[in-house]
Amino acid sequence: MGGKRVTMERFDAAIVGGGIVGLATGWTLLRARPGLRLVLLEKEGHWAAHQTGHNSGVVHSGVYYRPGSAKAVMARTGGEAMISFCQERGLPVARVGKVIVAANDRERERLRMLADRGAANGLRVALLDPAGLAALEPHAAGAAALHVPETAIVDYRLVSGRLAEEAIDAGGELRCGAAVLSITSRADGMAIQTAESEIMADLLINCAGLQCDRVARMAGARPAARIIPFRGEYFELPPDRAYLVNSLIYPVPDERFPFLGVHLTRMVDGTVHAGPNAVLSWKREGYRRGAFSARDALEVLAYSGMARLAARHWRTGMAEVARSLSRRLFASSLQRLLPEITSADLTNPSAGVRAQAVLPDGRLVDDFLISEGERAIHLLNAPSPAATASLAIGEHIAALGLRRL
Repeated sequence: MGGKRVTMERFDAAIVGGGIVGLATGWTLLRARPGLRLVLLEKEGHWAAHQTGHNSGVVHSGVYYRPGSAKAVMARTGGEAMISFCQERGLPVARVGKVIVAANDRERERLRMLADRGAANGLRVALLDPAGLAALEPHAAGAAALHVPETAIVDYRLVSGRLAEEAIDAGGELRCGAAVLSITSRADGMAIQTAESEIMADLLINCAGLQCDRVARMAGARPAARIIPFRGEYFELPPDRAYLVNSLIYPVPDERFPFLGVHLTRMVDGTVHAGPNAVLSWKREGYRRGAFSARDALEVLAYSGMARLAARHWRTGMAEVARSLSRRLFASSLQRLLPEITSADLTNPSAGVRAQAVLPDGRLVDDFLISEGERAIHLLNAPSPAATASLAIGEHIAALGLRRL
C-alpha cells in the first residue's frame, strides 16, 4: 500500500549507458530512422560520467591495432568522423600528431613493426632518427621514433553533450538518473525496470561500459568474458613546464597488453597530462586510490580468468603498483621519454577506470566485442580506442539494430 505508481512506456529501442558510445548509437539510429521511438537510460546525473568523462581526449590513429581488426578499422573511420564532427560544430579539435619513442635498439625493432602496421592501416607514418625526433619534440629523447601525424585531440565530454542535444532534437528520449534495476525478456519485448518507470522495448542495446557484463547477465545473456576494472592514474604538468611537450609523446607499448604505457598528452586546453599507468581497481567506478567495493572485489577475486591473468603477469602487475605508490618511479618512467621531467612536475593527480574484458583462461580481449541476441545487442568490450571510434561503433550497432526494428 502507498507504493509509488510505476508507469509503463513503450519504445522501439532502449539504450543502456550514456557514455559516448551509447550516445553515438542513439544519435545514429535517430538520424537513420526519423520518428523512431528511442529511450536512452543513464544511471548517473550527467552524460559521460565514467570512461568517457575521464578520457585523455586523444583521437587515436589506429597505428597499434592488428590490420583488419575492428579496432583498426573503426579507429581509422571513426577517428576521421570524430574530427569532422567537431570541426563542423565548432568544438575544439586539433590534429597535433604523436611520436612513439624507442628508448633502445630492442624497442627500435618493435618500432619498425609498428611502422609496418601503421602503413597497413593506411597511415602516413614516418620513422625518425634522434635529430628528426628533436625537430618535433625538442625535449624528448630516444634512439628512434615513429611520427603519426593523423593523431588528434578533442574534448569527449563536449562531444557527448552535443550528441545528446542533437539526439533529443531528433526526438530521442534521453534520461539521466535512470538506473536499470531489472531486465526481463518477454514475448512482446524487453521489459526494463527503473525506479521511475517500466519500459517495454522491442530492442535492448547495452552500452553500459564498466557495467556491461552485469547488464548483459541481467538481460539473460551469458557473456564470454567478464569486466575487470583497471585504474589509470594521471598527473598534470605545471603551466610553466607545459612547454616541454608540443603534441603527444608515447613509449613503444608492450605487445602483450592493450595498455599503451605512461605517456604525455597536450590537451585541447593547452594543459599537459602525464600517464596513465594501469593498476587493478577494487571498485568498478573507483577513481580515488583506496576506493573499494566488496561486491566488485569479490567478483574479481572469485573469477578464474583474473587468477590466471595474475599468475601470468604478476611481475608487471607489481611494477604497476609500485609506480602507483611512488611519484619518483612514475617520473622515472616518463624520463625515458622526457629526461627533464621530475617528480615535482607531477601535480593535480586524477584517474580513470578502464573496463577491460578478460576471458576465463586469463587472456585479455584485444578487440571490440559485440554479442547479439534475438532482442538485444551487447557491447561487451569497448576500452580505448572506443571514444575515438565511437561514431563508427555507433553506426555499426545501429545497423545491427535496424535489421531487427
